[in-house]
Amino acid sequence: MTDFAQPTLVPSVETDQLAVDTLRFLAADMVEAAQSGHPGMPMGAAPMAWTLWSRHLRHDPGDPEWADRDRFVLSAGHGSALLYGLLHLFGYDLPVEELRRFRQLGSRTPGHPEFGETPGVECTTGPLGQGLAMAVGMALAERMTAARYPEVTAHRTYAIVGDGCLMEGVSHEVASFAGHLGLGRLIVLWDDNEITIDGAVGRSCGDDQVGRFAAYGWHTEVVPDGTDIEAIDAALTRAKDDPRPSFLAVRTVIGHGAPGIAGTPKAHGSPLGAQRLAQAKELAGWTLPSFAVPAPVRATCAALAAIGGAEHTSWLEEFATFDALAPERAAQFRRAGARLLPADLLTALEGVAAQAPRATRQASQACLRAALSTMPELVGGSADLAGSTGTECGEVVHREDFTAGAIAFGIREFGMAAVLNGMSLHGGFRVFGSTFLVFADYLRPALRLSALMRQPVIYVLTHDSIAVGEDGPTHQPVEHVESLRVIPGLQVLRPADDAETALAWELALTRVDGPTALILSRQAMPRLDRPRGDAAVDLSQVYGAGESADRESVVDAARESSAAGASSRRVEIVATGSEVALAVGVAEHLEADGHVVRVISALDRSRFVADPSAHTISVEAGSTAGWAGLVDLAIGIDEFGHSGPGDEVMARHGFTVHAVLDRIREYLDGAP
Repeated sequence: MTDFAQPTLVPSVETDQLAVDTLRFLAADMVEAAQSGHPGMPMGAAPMAWTLWSRHLRHDPGDPEWADRDRFVLSAGHGSALLYGLLHLFGYDLPVEELRRFRQLGSRTPGHPEFGETPGVECTTGPLGQGLAMAVGMALAERMTAARYPEVTAHRTYAIVGDGCLMEGVSHEVASFAGHLGLGRLIVLWDDNEITIDGAVGRSCGDDQVGRFAAYGWHTEVVPDGTDIEAIDAALTRAKDDPRPSFLAVRTVIGHGAPGIAGTPKAHGSPLGAQRLAQAKELAGWTLPSFAVPAPVRATCAALAAIGGAEHTSWLEEFATFDALAPERAAQFRRAGARLLPADLLTALEGVAAQAPRATRQASQACLRAALSTMPELVGGSADLAGSTGTECGEVVHREDFTAGAIAFGIREFGMAAVLNGMSLHGGFRVFGSTFLVFADYLRPALRLSALMRQPVIYVLTHDSIAVGEDGPTHQPVEHVESLRVIPGLQVLRPADDAETALAWELALTRVDGPTALILSRQAMPRLDRPRGDAAVDLSQVYGAGESADRESVVDAARESSAAGASSRRVEIVATGSEVALAVGVAEHLEADGHVVRVISALDRSRFVADPSAHTISVEAGSTAGWAGLVDLAIGIDEFGHSGPGDEVMARHGFTVHAVLDRIREYLDGAP
């Protein structure tokens, strides 16, 4: 598919200036009305944003989800008033009433852009640097889409970043990654205003930003005057012609036109004040009332939006031709875009069980390969640990060939997760990324945004406990599973064997409204698909799965037994992952003691509800903090591990059958 030409309508010099002033004062009016917000960035960056949107950006305000639209990311999300002004001017469903409600509860103009809250907002930004990272993910998804569906793919990704975005470490990770892959349809504009909240950038950072992006393999340019629309336009045109990703440094003045504070930190994050705002408007010759849009600007934006709509119509015609010539590929494009699963996926996952004990990371690898056989849109990789995490999945994409599905992210955990968010937001792919569980700390800010944006990113986190062993406490997660469980909207699954690992992948892939963390073992684990000895192993107790209703009948029976005066104690042991097999061994001894014991594998702890008629005990090789209030006794680890063979470290911390049995017997002896 050939590129569309840039819009044929070029606004006049007078209209350009009117539009820039409109954006500046809409932003200032929003902040003033809210008495909260950031006017400085929008006032300084308005010319570059207008140039991009009026001369280069391909989009259709009538359909913000058009698959082949250009993506625009405002990484400096504190400047959200600039983005809302653009969306309003170009006819997105964002009326002036919403601008007047800027930063108010329930409005479509929240303080920082939020995906899903405002039409035309491509991603949630505000945590600095992550917008740039998600733009890199979108650009990678575009290249992979173009490799698979070149007939219907011709879009670009643009981002505006600030000084803070470039200081954050994730910017280094993803800029290096983008340069390595040669993501040539990515163009980043830097709002180079030399100011941070605390003062001049030079107080804390002396980086040669243009030089470092050049070193990463990017095309770079400097626009010395951020009000020169022709110069910005020319730089964007050259960037589009360059095969490398592009970094355009545009020198701006924060709070441009605000008397007394322009170019200073005072313009960053506070309303201008009624008097100063009136003075700024007077200096600009602006006589219209607050939130007004001049007729020439309104007409020009409507005409530009119509051009975008016409390009969308042309694309639909090209897609119809594509559909007629390649119906199977077109159907696959639509299915992947709608996040619908292939009919044979569950059958493929059901065939992964092994007879011999193996680690759940190995079972996960079998599940991944089975899913890949039916889902070509399932793509991802690891932070340089594919062999260890079981995520090797074929050929790796590279700058000369993006047809593969595996991605070598390098040792960039935060960058990996943020790029995955961008790929998921782009659409057309289901994505996964992997590392050791202990390194989830490095990617947590992006995982949090996965949950906030309700993106179905799958995190494969292996080496899940002190059983990691010889690598020692630096590599042995203790608090990590619990720390993940407290993230709203994150599904945390810790399977106990092959069958549960397959179910965990099924739950992750069928979920389309949020991320999933798969917590997997390094060490081998036995199959637990049938009762062992006299202990009842309830592996159907995966809450939210089809057989959870059985639990109610068990509880009712227990209550009846208690009411009838039964003398035996009822004991419920709830465990996860590798500790389920341990709990089974403990249960056999408790049964011999005369207790009625039930073992529950809590694949998803968030769905666990204790049996009120039983003594409930948790066994998990991690922090006990989250079990408080859920169980009567929590057996876990609330200290760091030690270096040594995994089984010896587990024994040192009391994770043997006899040590756990002693803890439970002691508890039962003192329990009423």
